[in-house]
Formats: sequence, C-alpha cells, structure tokens
Amino acid sequence: MKKINMNHLDTDFYQETLDNGLEIYMIPYQNKKNYYISYATKYGSDVISFLDENKKQYTPPLGIAHFLEHKMFEEESGEDPFTFFSKSGTDSNASTSFDSTQYICYGTKEFEKNLAYLLKFVSSPYYTDENVEKEKGIIAEEINMYQDMPDFKLDMKIREGIFVNHPRKIDIAGTVKEINKITKEDLYNCYNNFYIPNNMFILIVGNFDKDRAIEIIKNELGHINRKELPVINKVEESSKINEKDITINANIEIPKIAVGLKITKNNFIEKDLELDLYLEMLTTILFGASSYFREYTKNEKLLKSMYTEWESVDNYKIFYLTATTEKKDKLIEEIKNTFKNIHINEKTMNRIKKVWIANEVRMIDSVTSTVNNCFDDIIKYGKIIPNRIDIIKNMKLKTLKEIIDKIDFENISIVKMLPEK
Repeated sequence: MKKINMNHLDTDFYQETLDNGLEIYMIPYQNKKNYYISYATKYGSDVISFLDENKKQYTPPLGIAHFLEHKMFEEESGEDPFTFFSKSGTDSNASTSFDSTQYICYGTKEFEKNLAYLLKFVSSPYYTDENVEKEKGIIAEEINMYQDMPDFKLDMKIREGIFVNHPRKIDIAGTVKEINKITKEDLYNCYNNFYIPNNMFILIVGNFDKDRAIEIIKNELGHINRKELPVINKVEESSKINEKDITINANIEIPKIAVGLKITKNNFIEKDLELDLYLEMLTTILFGASSYFREYTKNEKLLKSMYTEWESVDNYKIFYLTATTEKKDKLIEEIKNTFKNIHINEKTMNRIKKVWIANEVRMIDSVTSTVNNCFDDIIKYGKIIPNRIDIIKNMKLKTLKEIIDKIDFENISIVKMLPEK
C-alpha cells in the first residue's frame, strides 16, 4: 500500500492496485464520525459502440449505462440494497454520468458490513426478462419528466449546438424508443465488458480502518480476474460548433440563455490539469463574483442568476455559461464583449490563486467535498492529484496570456429560451 502526502494539506492518502487491476484510494480521518464509500466503473453514456470481449462490434441501445445502474439494485435474493443500508442509518445511492457510473453509501455506523455489502451487490448482476421490462416503464417516466424541466431542456439544447456527432449531445438516460429495445442480454454484455476490476476503482474517505478496508476488498473482489479492456469506438467530432444560434420556447416566466465555447485541447499545453486550471482562471477573472462583468450586469440589472463550468470531452474543452435574464440580447452582447476585451494583470491572478488555495485547505476538512474532488481527479486525470496547491502557486500570467491568444472566442453556440406564448 502506497502512502502519498497531499502537499500543504496535512493529509495523506493511500493507494493500492490489486493484481486484477482494481484501484483502491483511501483517505482515513480520525477526527470524523462519518465515512463515504464510492465503488465506480469508468463507463458512462459516452460509450455508444465498442468491440466486446468476443471481438465483435456491438452497439447497444442508447441509455443502457443508466439503465444498467438502475438494475444493479435488483437482487436475486429479493433483498433491497436501500433497505439493507437503511437498517444502520446509512444512506445509499448511485449515479450515471457521461464517463462513469458509481455506487455509494455513506454513514456513521457498520462501515465494514456496509463496505462488504456494497461490493457484493455491485458484483452480482441479476437481470431477467421480467425485471428488465418492469424497469422500462420507470425509466421512460423519468425521461419524460426531465423533458418538461426548462433547465434540462436548455442544457440539452446547448449541447446540440456545440456537438456535431459526439454522444454528449444525447441525454444520459437515452430516449424512450431506445430503452424499449434493451434486453437482459444487452445488460449482461455491457456489464461483463465494463464492470471489470481493471476498469473500476474504490474511493473511501472518512472514519474507517484502512487495513480492514483492504482486507474486506481483497476478500470480496480479489478473486475476480482482470479482462482485456473493450475497444471503444470513438466518434469523429468537429472542432467547430454544430449550430451558432438556437431559439426555443419553454414554460418559463423569465427568459434564459446558454452560451457554449468549444476549444481544441491539442492546441494548448499538454498537461491536462494545468490547462484546466488556466481555463478556470480565465473564466473566474472574466465572469467570477468579483469580475467587472458581474459588477456591470448587477448595475444594469442584466442578471437574475448565472452558472458557469468547464467540461472535458475527449480532445475538447467546453465552457458553459447559463443565465436567467429579462434582457437577453443585451446580456449576450456583454458576454461577447467580455470575450473580446480581456485584460488580466498579475495582481488579479494572484488574488484568485490565494482564494483557490484557501478553498483547497477548507474543502479537505469535508468528507463529501474530498470525495467529490478526488473522484473527479480519478476520472479526469487517472489519479488523485496530491500537489494541486503547488501547481496553483506556479501558475504564470505569461502562460495564461498565451492560452488566451490561441482561443477562438467566435466558436460559440448560443441558445435563447423564451416563455411560451
């Protein structure tokens, strides 16, 4: 077991890889009462076609990763995992994203028992024709429910504007038509190809005994053999956006907008984490709480609310800005002007670096925040980043300006969501 110090945070994490390729990450806290366990596979809705373990081309129905996650809670014994965990006051859940699926439990009691059970039920798929058919109606209802949500509709529409071919433009849950095609054979095929030790990892944070955790994990999963990873068929995606301007209607009272900026990753510095930090620095300076943009839009009463984020998608970085506004055209104009007139100085950059470092120190004290940050690191960068604070400290204004000079700020898609008449 490898012990790694998280620089400047007075915290260590432990990492071990079993012979079958399963990765284990643990951060034990003695001063906490709670624990959080995540058992995850690097498989999500982005995978729409692959060569299976028999070297055959396979294209399952859309939404199958999400469907599979739902069906993992069906036990052959009839026992309900949610009920099992609730007996000890432990919460449990699962989620599917574009690039991963995770099963979690978190609580304060019976850590060893709950860890063993979580690993056991995720490793024991049970699909029948009957339980698959039953689930179709449940997920169809979920899909239809989301279609009526304005924010979800706006998110999907800006993705359609940004992506030409990539499955990021498709709902993680798929479509009603597609999920109705799913069979138990489809589920077993996807499970057997992606729920394999060398494509999965376990992340545990909080109050627990690391040696006992390793012992339990080896006992439950150590006998499972590694397999050859499936070859995922990547979709050819254009460096250009798909559609520049889109207008839609929804059941809202105040208009909403979404702006998506698409950049090609290989035009910039090679280290993915550093590029992410510089891009986040850029948009924090441009649109953060203390930016000129925020001050101006507040004074002009242009914003009701606003949200920004970056997303990594294969060879691309995507910036999203969504906002609620009664003056949509003026706000869009100000966003474009902000991209065109970028002025950054050392003082502003250093101030933001200090805030980020303080946030890193603050978040390490929270079990949930630590899990979320470490999980993102593993998915994005293949490991937990122990020296993020050092990387932040070493960020240079010159490098940031070089990155800015290479970005095509015209490569944006804009969605306007208007109230239904």
